[in-house]
Amino acid sequence: MYTTNTKTRKLLLLPIFLNLFDGNTNVTTDEGLSAEMKTFYSDYLIDIAEPKLVHDQFAQKHPIPKNGGKTIEFRRYSPLPKLMVPLQEGVTPDGQKLNVTTIEATVAQYGGYIELSDILILTSIDNNIVQATKLLGSQMGRTLDTVTREVLAGGTNVIFSGGKEARYLLTGGGETGNCYLTVNDIKLAARFLKTMNAEKVDDSYVAIIHPDLSYDLTNDPEWKYPHQYVDTENLYNGEIGKIAGVRFVETTEAKKFVAPPLIEATATTEAIRNLTIAETLSTAGKTVKLNEELTEAQATALVGRKIILANKLYTVKSATAKSGSNAATLTVLDTDPSISTTDGVKDAVIYPGEAGAEGRDVYATIVIGANAYGVTEITGGGAEIIVKPLGSGGTSDPLNQRATVGWKATMVAKRLVEEYMVRIESCSTFNDHMPN
Repeated sequence: MYTTNTKTRKLLLLPIFLNLFDGNTNVTTDEGLSAEMKTFYSDYLIDIAEPKLVHDQFAQKHPIPKNGGKTIEFRRYSPLPKLMVPLQEGVTPDGQKLNVTTIEATVAQYGGYIELSDILILTSIDNNIVQATKLLGSQMGRTLDTVTREVLAGGTNVIFSGGKEARYLLTGGGETGNCYLTVNDIKLAARFLKTMNAEKVDDSYVAIIHPDLSYDLTNDPEWKYPHQYVDTENLYNGEIGKIAGVRFVETTEAKKFVAPPLIEATATTEAIRNLTIAETLSTAGKTVKLNEELTEAQATALVGRKIILANKLYTVKSATAKSGSNAATLTVLDTDPSISTTDGVKDAVIYPGEAGAEGRDVYATIVIGANAYGVTEITGGGAEIIVKPLGSGGTSDPLNQRATVGWKATMVAKRLVEEYMVRIESCSTFNDHMPN
């Protein structure tokens, strides 16, 4: 502890970093970092990153082999068939062969860095290298976790809450008919995995859930907290409880489908979330006139967007800006159904269609069995912390004014057995994008 004369202020200084504040003799001005310091920073970054890798923890993990190319091989073993023919006395049957399917995936590299000035390093009270490493570790963890999450969220097996047939029909916020996550949804997911003969992870299937959904689900009387069913020393990272034979891992990084505004904000205008029809259609058609005055750029940005009108999903084929007395228009694809006169009435609301009904947010709860997917092993060579001392930039840093701390990670995630995972899509009582 150290006490100043002007204020009774206590600062905890770590001895290993005292030389960071001693003129130009701190670690970032040395020709290089010692092996011990490199190991410390690298381990520190990994320790910070790993708690963020919630989506990785139930995967097959394969290290990245050095000088082994950019392709990782995951393996899937086919179940052996039943043997219904009885053995004959004294006769040895033929042996069986393993059927192994190799699934290849190509790794990609991700990374980022923070630049620190010499003045900041010399004068700051905080140890900025440590702080930078902490922030970068969090960034790395969240980045790589999202890479895996997006792969899982692209799975082909989906259960829409409330018995709906598509995401854009999912509703919430009404007195009735809300498509909130229910225990029955979880039971349906568990049933699906059982019928696919998916092995359990340890003793249960596992679901990755957003806090907005767990808020709704934990109110159910069937919900069990970890201390009620498992030794709390053997919890998964982020585990919050269990219901219907499924253990739940909670993370704010769980997949969420959000529909952006149909017209994005600019420096001078606010975003427009929904559009409205200016004139009732006299006959069924593909084009509607809009009340809103679109610019050329806004019209161009609408092309390809999904929209919802009268609980029907369309794709914007083209859009035109307002020109003089001519209203802005919007045309849907020829393959889409025509907009009827009943649906295309004056002032009818057109909602963004990438999420739920009326543009409401939709959450994905991913329920997983064992060996459903694979990822590269971060601690097996996939991640690296890089600290560049002051002056290491050569001619680009002639006065030794800049140091950098950064990370690189090489990874890939791959779905291995589609039948061993299922995604439940639902709404929540919470919603960041209420219809306007």
